[in-house]
Amino acid sequence: MTAVHATMDFGDRGSNDPATEISLDNGDPHLREVVKAAGEELSLPERPRRTVAMEKSARIAIKAKRRILFMDAADVIVVEAKGKYVSLLRTASSHMLRESISTMEEKLNLHGFVRIHRSVLVNAAMVEEMHPLSTGEYVLRVRGGREFTVTRTYKKNLQLLAQLWIGMEDFAAE
Repeated sequence: MTAVHATMDFGDRGSNDPATEISLDNGDPHLREVVKAAGEELSLPERPRRTVAMEKSARIAIKAKRRILFMDAADVIVVEAKGKYVSLLRTASSHMLRESISTMEEKLNLHGFVRIHRSVLVNAAMVEEMHPLSTGEYVLRVRGGREFTVTRTYKKNLQLLAQLWIGMEDFAAE
C-alpha cells in the first residue's frame, strides 16, 4: 500500500494548527497540483446577511429626562420616525430620541428589527400576523394590537420576519 501525501493550504498562513492542512502526498508533483486546483475551486457558502434576532438581545442605552435608561432590544416593539426624532415603543412605555430612522435601522437590524415603511421598524419577534391589501401592500399587526402598513418598497423585507416559511412558496417568490 502506497502512502499518499499532498498539502492543501486553506489560507490561514499564520496558523500552525495541523487542522488547517490535509496531507495526501506520495511525492507526485502532478497529484499535488490536482489537489491544489481542487482546493481553489471549492467555495464556502456565504454567511447570511442577517436573520431574525441573530444574536442574544442587545442592551440599548438611551438618554431620557436627564437619565440614562437601559433596556433590552427585545423589549422594543416598534421604532417610528416622528420628524427629527424616533419613538421607541415598548409594551409599557415609549421614549423619544433625537436620531434618524436610518441610523436606528443600522444599529438594530442585527437584533431582529425589519424596516417595513420609510418611517417604521418593527421587532420581528413581536409580529403576530399580517394580511395583504388589494394595493400590493400588507398590514402587519404587532403584539399589543397596533397595525402598520408595509409599503410595496419594503415588501421584500417581510421574508426576514421568519426563518422558516411553511406553505408560502408563492409569497417567497414575489
